[in-house]
Amino acid sequence: MEIINLCDQNSLVGQFMSELRDKQLQQERLRFRTNIQRLGQIMAYEISKHLHYRVDNVETPLGTKACNVLDDRVVLATILRAGLPFHEGFLNFFDGADNAFVSAYRKYFPETDDFVVHIEYIASPRLDGKTLVIVDPMLATGSSMELAYQALVTKGHPAHIHVASVIATDQAIEVVRKRLPAEKTTLWACDIDHELNEHSYIVPGLGDAGDLLYGEKE
Repeated sequence: MEIINLCDQNSLVGQFMSELRDKQLQQERLRFRTNIQRLGQIMAYEISKHLHYRVDNVETPLGTKACNVLDDRVVLATILRAGLPFHEGFLNFFDGADNAFVSAYRKYFPETDDFVVHIEYIASPRLDGKTLVIVDPMLATGSSMELAYQALVTKGHPAHIHVASVIATDQAIEVVRKRLPAEKTTLWACDIDHELNEHSYIVPGLGDAGDLLYGEKE
């Protein structure tokens, strides 16, 4: 499995990540959502370099020009709810893509302070032979990604899978490596953090992305 960390090279990704992580700036909810969307756009462009293209002859007012156009059938799959603005960034670039949505949430057990991840909803087109991009901004334990993938492949088996995150952890990367088909999976992150706390939140991370995007939940 190929792992690509966009923060390994200098780009505007670093600027947007610094604003997302800053505990003062991230309180500006619109700015936070916009930066997540921007990172989705940048990552979509980077992923586009790894896809397949065909040559189309395009008629202009003055002649004909051969142009490379996308030949892959792309499906953008998002894990709700934090994935929505990240997904929108991808969709701004892959504007002809089909879309899939998976609802995954942590069900907590107060007596043990433990949790399990539940999948409650999936809406997806057929995936056979397509390029699947699974979008989840916070790849913490990897459990949501594993279960989302298992739910999605009930709709068919994609030709290639791109796992896209804003922040991934070492633990989650290993889960993806073991649970998804490594030979046809590429994992993308805007940055990689190396720790989880006792509640399985990423350290240093940026906090609860869903709450910062849309407000606290009960």
